[in-house]
Amino acid sequence: MKFSERILTLKTITLLLLLGFSAPGEANIFETILMPGKVINGHAQFEKECDSCHESFDQSKQRARCLACHDHQNIARDIEEGTGFHGRMENSKNIECKTCHSDHMGREADIVQLTHSTFNHDLTDYPLKGEHRTAACTSCHEASHRFREAPDQCIDCHKDNDKHNGKLGEQCDDCHKETGWQDTGFDHDDTDFPLLDKHADVNCSSCHADEQYKDIPAECVSCHRLNDAHGGHFGGECEKCHSEKGWDELKFDHNNDTDFRLKGAHKETNCNSCHVDPPYDKSPGDQCIDCHRADDTHQGKNGTKCKDCHSENNWQKSSFDHNRDTDFKLRGSHKPLECHSCHKGSLEDELQTDCISCHKGDDVHKGQQGDSCNRCHDEESFSGVIRFDHDLTRFPLIGQHAITSCEECHLEQTFKDTALACISCHKDDDIHKETLGGRCEQCHTPNDWGIWQFDHNTQTDFELTGQHKEQPCEACHIKPVKDQEDIDQASDCFSCHRSDDIHFGGFGRFCERCHTTESFDDTSNLGQ
Repeated sequence: MKFSERILTLKTITLLLLLGFSAPGEANIFETILMPGKVINGHAQFEKECDSCHESFDQSKQRARCLACHDHQNIARDIEEGTGFHGRMENSKNIECKTCHSDHMGREADIVQLTHSTFNHDLTDYPLKGEHRTAACTSCHEASHRFREAPDQCIDCHKDNDKHNGKLGEQCDDCHKETGWQDTGFDHDDTDFPLLDKHADVNCSSCHADEQYKDIPAECVSCHRLNDAHGGHFGGECEKCHSEKGWDELKFDHNNDTDFRLKGAHKETNCNSCHVDPPYDKSPGDQCIDCHRADDTHQGKNGTKCKDCHSENNWQKSSFDHNRDTDFKLRGSHKPLECHSCHKGSLEDELQTDCISCHKGDDVHKGQQGDSCNRCHDEESFSGVIRFDHDLTRFPLIGQHAITSCEECHLEQTFKDTALACISCHKDDDIHKETLGGRCEQCHTPNDWGIWQFDHNTQTDFELTGQHKEQPCEACHIKPVKDQEDIDQASDCFSCHRSDDIHFGGFGRFCERCHTTESFDDTSNLGQ
């Protein structure tokens, strides 16, 4: 035997010894050396028992081993029958489990590899449609159950949402769709009571009270007894007059079926407005007053022939023309007035046509302006444009007075009582504090307070010279002067300059004998 052959034989014997060294059922040293990595935590207890999952030197039995463990027969059945997620995979019968769920990737490895956000639920027995597409996985798949154990019947998840409280059974999809509870596939036309016109928009519970869907009466009055405006006087056969288009859609034609044609406002009148007492075929009367006695604002003063003035279109639209049929034309604010505003008694009573006969109580002037209201006012409004010329009074309006509102001076409507003196209105505006009296017009004009034209040298006996020229009025005029009294102001120097006298009265009160108005230091008058 050659040396090389001896070496090969020795290696073979060594290998066989290694293969048979391990105890039965445990991974031998050779298997341990060849193991690609640690198994996941779930398989850790079997890591030393390779034959629990593997068939030595025979990979064809690998899938059978996977499916035999952990009660995966349901998956084997899905693959065989082409159902479920695994059965719907392309070429599912030939794909090995380890293609997706490979082990020996470490203790913490995820061999399930299920990503919820990208999982295609259409590959399961329950494709997601409508509102189910946006539902969270946990809404149907509880954490304590496997995914395949999720319920697939509507009632399993939506029992708490069943507004019918189980009275309609558990086949929710007979009526409802996955697009929303309100989207029902139930067609009421398949029943003995097709829903027409207004009934098509009515909520189910309006007729099916307490979720009662069997033995529901089909007569109108069974549902609409409370809506019967006739109070049962016409019986329960509502359909004789009404239709499903609406209570106001009547088959009954008052014009053709009675002797009283409905015209004007009568067309819109409710039956009960005229037919107060049953039976309805008994007319309440064909005269206006028979129905409208309570509406007679004239209270019988004009008789009962309402149609002499009024028509069926509207009580307010009268055929009587006050402008044409009387000597008093209604203009301005008189137009919209009700008859009884002026005619307190019978309309046949003759009324005075002068303003004061009706408006004496409205006379805010309390008779001071006389009875001829139309001298200033017109029929449009008492407070509207007033035809009054103030320039014809004792106080013509000039300057700022011309743009001042009446109410600024006339606090009351008794205009004759208004005072004419400036101070009567402008006392609060008197910056002189009454020291210059109340005859404001001596200095100021109506154009503006700041425009004044008083000349102290010509309008008084005291000419302003020297330092007096620059002095404000209030420097000398200190004492208030009441109203129209003349201003009595002393003109001697000592009366104002007593406190400035450095002689303490030793040279008398006639300061002007020595001093001038230019300055106290100017004694040029001395010796003259």
